[in-house]
Amino acid sequence: MTPAALTHYLRHNIPLAAAMDVAVTEAGVDGVVLEAPLLPNINVHGTFFGGSAATLCLLAGWSALFLRLQAEGAEVDLVIQRTEMDYLAPVSGPASAAAAIDEEHWPGFLATLSRRGRARITVHARLLSNAVIAGRLVGDFVAIAKAPSAP
Repeated sequence: MTPAALTHYLRHNIPLAAAMDVAVTEAGVDGVVLEAPLLPNINVHGTFFGGSAATLCLLAGWSALFLRLQAEGAEVDLVIQRTEMDYLAPVSGPASAAAAIDEEHWPGFLATLSRRGRARITVHARLLSNAVIAGRLVGDFVAIAKAPSAP
């Protein structure tokens, strides 16, 4: 899926992505990078709102896993189970979030998904501003195999 196609998908299926003006700049099985401007995400201090920062990272993690599962041909529902965000520095301009799947845990995740019809994996995302890491998100995502369609 191209960055433009993933941007379209996110904005049409997750309304908050459209409200935040999220754009995908890199998209592939090796990971994703999403960007969002300051203005629709600004807080009372004139910096990036923490909720928007966490959402941008969450969307990056979800997107990285979504693309990887799509490449595997897996038909799943993908949901977030838990997140934790650490804020390291204020963001006073546009922000980006980068996420990739940990290769070490991928085979076990796929095996569990195949065997049990559901599996959990932890995804890490970084919040970046002016090439500085401004935050880190750790999220546990659950993939649930879709039931086969009736003929």
